[in-house]
Amino acid sequence: MRALVDGFNASQQDVEVVSTTLKWGEPFYTKLITASAVGAGPDVATIHLSRIANLAGGGVLRPIAADELAQAGLQERDFYPRQQAQARYQNALYAVPLDLHMLVLYYNKTLAGQAGLLDAEGRLRPIDGIDALTQAFAQVRERTGARGMTMESAQSSYAVWRLWLSMLAQQHVPLVAGNRFAFGSAGVDALATISRWFAQGYASRGLDYAGSTSQFIGGRAGFMLNGVWEVPTLEAARRNNTLGFDYGIVPLPRLYGDAAAWADSHGFAIPANGKRSPSPEKVRAVLRFVAYAERHALTWAEGGHVPAYRPVAESAAVRALEPNASYANAVADVVYDPPAWYAGAAGPMQFIASKFLPAALSGQLTPVQALDMFASEAARLLAKPAPRY
Repeated sequence: MRALVDGFNASQQDVEVVSTTLKWGEPFYTKLITASAVGAGPDVATIHLSRIANLAGGGVLRPIAADELAQAGLQERDFYPRQQAQARYQNALYAVPLDLHMLVLYYNKTLAGQAGLLDAEGRLRPIDGIDALTQAFAQVRERTGARGMTMESAQSSYAVWRLWLSMLAQQHVPLVAGNRFAFGSAGVDALATISRWFAQGYASRGLDYAGSTSQFIGGRAGFMLNGVWEVPTLEAARRNNTLGFDYGIVPLPRLYGDAAAWADSHGFAIPANGKRSPSPEKVRAVLRFVAYAERHALTWAEGGHVPAYRPVAESAAVRALEPNASYANAVADVVYDPPAWYAGAAGPMQFIASKFLPAALSGQLTPVQALDMFASEAARLLAKPAPRY
């Protein structure tokens, strides 16, 4: 984002963007909500689209009109439909989508090759189904001595939530229906599958985020389940000759009947700022910057993200970008958190899930116990009215 801000500021002299970076997660959203409520919020904020129901429904954001977009040379049809829909709340647009970042499967080509999992061109053979993925993990473990896969699994980690939601979506099972949890036996089966990978020793228990990524980057795991945002780390290690292997990425395999993978998106939003509504001139200036960022999203794509702005996403430059090209087609198969005030990035439901679901991977709880405890505590969120800030 710093490169986009600097590029915009250098491209013209009428508008200057001064950026502030805050800690990811709940600290960011707490500050944004509080600042907007008292009229002291920023002119523009980069948010997760999974938080639209909370932020727009809570009065934190100002809607963006079609004519305001048009003045900046943008139209909603310029964006992929799934991301454009995710940026709307009650038939109004509250953010301009910037990207898509989904859960993918990284693989170490050296270890995968030794395990007999690559084709003649050095690419991962197709993996279809839970048994096939489990067998791939087993072959790496048995033939190389490395862990079959790695993912964060310590208390308060989010990876299991993302994978579990993906597996529910692949079974066409909603998390919530009729304001009640609806995952049932499908949810238990999915969490039990993930838990077995740890119980059987294919994955190391208790690793935090840094530990799991270090395990893969250090060549000690054949696969890594993580988001595309780790691409810059791997590419930097490759450029610096500190990565001791070549790697590849594929979309999350089809484990059940359909392809689906958890994802989220960043987007540009305009805080409502209480009674200090931005002037038309300020809105035009904000959207001028947003339009610049969208048209120069190749810079953002180099960070592993898939641009939401189709003229850039479908350009020759982005289509040729590696390793992005190997997973970009998954854009049609993504699933977001439920469209509710309590859901989304670092929201209260994710927080509760991070308390209980990792315990099933460590063996402290059975999958049934973990999900019962999650549902019992999170049910209070479903019963609460959406907050208004």
